[in-house]
Amino acid sequence: MSVFRRMRDITVANLNERLEQSQDPVKLIDQFLHSTREEISEAERLYQQYASHTKQLQQQVNQATAMRNKREEQALLALKAGEDHLAKLALQEKIIHEEKLEQYSGLLEQSKQSLFELEAQLNELKIEYQTVYSKRQYYSARMESLRLQQRMNQRASAYGNGGDVPKMFGRLEDQMSDWELEAKSLRDLRRMGQEYAVQAGETVATVLEREMARLKEKLNNGGKE
Repeated sequence: MSVFRRMRDITVANLNERLEQSQDPVKLIDQFLHSTREEISEAERLYQQYASHTKQLQQQVNQATAMRNKREEQALLALKAGEDHLAKLALQEKIIHEEKLEQYSGLLEQSKQSLFELEAQLNELKIEYQTVYSKRQYYSARMESLRLQQRMNQRASAYGNGGDVPKMFGRLEDQMSDWELEAKSLRDLRRMGQEYAVQAGETVATVLEREMARLKEKLNNGGKE
């Protein structure tokens, strides 16, 4: 069982699922990193407290061990001296310190185990943080590439793109051809008008000459047709 409760809203277990649904994966990753940093800080504080507590328990175990050994030696000396009463007193204290040693040894073992588990979890958190941070850098770069690509696409939509240049000149070519055809038509029309005027002039001259000839012939005939 974990020695501290995870407080993160986002964990590695559901990060991938939430990333798939997120419109801003970098923001979501930043939230994960923030909560992980807080949890690492909390775990480090707890680790220091456990380490200090373990050290105190170790001191109690060492002290109880030393006092047990010392009282046993004193009991042996008292027995050698024939002081059975003092030997019993020393043995009674030895039993007390043995009981204390047993109790504190159990607490020390539990504390060491918890400290070991906490250290493993702390290392796991740090590895998670570093891994996700590296991914964050990668996805941030990809998001920036996407943002720049979108800006480029918007600019291309606003100003047109190179592929429309031939079409633009093609439309201009058609328009100029229309203008040239119109000008040619007007020129032809004017030429036709000029030719008609010439022809008309020639016709009038012919009529005049014919009339002049008729009148001269009439005069020659004495005014008779």
